[in-house]
Amino acid sequence: MDLQKLSHQYRNELLENVVPFWEKYSRDEESGGYFTCLDRQGKVFDTDKFIWLQARQVWMFATLYNKVEARQEWLDMSLHGAKFLKQFGHDGQLNWYFSLTREGKPLIEPYNIFSDCFATMAFGQLYQATGTEEFGDIAKKTFDLILKRQDNPKGRFTKNVPGTRPLKGFSLPMILCNLSLEIEHLLPKELVDETIRKVVHEVMEVFYQQDTGLILENVNPDGSFSDSFEGRLLNPGHAIEAMWFIMDLSERLNQPELAQKATDIMLRTLEYGWDQQHGGIFYFMDIKGYPPQQLEWDQKLWWVHMETLISLIKGYRLTGNAACLNWFEKVHEYTWKRFPDPGYGEWYGYLNRQGEVLLPLKGGKWKGCFHVPRGLLQIWKTLETIREIPKIA
Repeated sequence: MDLQKLSHQYRNELLENVVPFWEKYSRDEESGGYFTCLDRQGKVFDTDKFIWLQARQVWMFATLYNKVEARQEWLDMSLHGAKFLKQFGHDGQLNWYFSLTREGKPLIEPYNIFSDCFATMAFGQLYQATGTEEFGDIAKKTFDLILKRQDNPKGRFTKNVPGTRPLKGFSLPMILCNLSLEIEHLLPKELVDETIRKVVHEVMEVFYQQDTGLILENVNPDGSFSDSFEGRLLNPGHAIEAMWFIMDLSERLNQPELAQKATDIMLRTLEYGWDQQHGGIFYFMDIKGYPPQQLEWDQKLWWVHMETLISLIKGYRLTGNAACLNWFEKVHEYTWKRFPDPGYGEWYGYLNRQGEVLLPLKGGKWKGCFHVPRGLLQIWKTLETIREIPKIA
């Protein structure tokens, strides 16, 4: 593999194809914020605004400004979304709604803590770009509220009856691994250190199952296995994405053994989740091999494959494990053959099990300006740091 050529490929895709798509089609000049429901050609097919996708796009353009080049148009794009979020995105107490109308009227209440997580990321990154104290305050106060809610993320919006099956989910500890580094510059060192210690323990010891070597999506409060639909659930993409968050933390903590463990888990998950018949990575699996309750279990999703590529190249850089490079080549080939759309730009999000386009949309309720551009940026920058190593393949 020519890693220098690969680095250019990921860079060019980001800057010449994916970012221009969102710049051209997503900005709502009349009502503020962004359109995310875009068809193959970039035409808006629904005008509802989903807070986590609005915040992700604010974060993405601020990140491009901070880490690629200080282009004014990128900062302006980020500020455009931040203005809308600040005015309409929360209930006045920094509890962030799930969705709004185009004009900013609340549609769905603040039941989903991930709106809060991505708002924190967005305003934290924008604070770095501008130094505006208000942005930093929004990020810090929202993060404090997340920590207060972390043991009961949905609060009064939970559907479960208390006490019958008190499972805890993997998603929040996983995202806190990334979020704690994202806004480290705004927080007291003691709080960052304590948060990191707690989430590393949760991800690598509580949700990680020693007997299978895999990470479950839901466990009993003590970390034990729940033999139920939820308890048997595996989400290979989630586990693999979490492992590059852990790899980043391993560098922050100067713990190479943590990077080694994360790489091992990532490779084991990938081998388990790879579709031997058609290629690609399954969306959902049941750890006992029973039929998953999610009917979309066998779809191949854009974010799963992009996050896997990030984890593989970071795992290789940190451990030198050749299996990472071998898998990177395999996943890269699968991904680039199927997800990018050379006709109209950006990437498809949803393939069927056979790898054929299932939905031609470029954005919707769940897909926005985030996983594809973030992944391209992460992989490009990681490849730049390792491409000089001789005898790489």
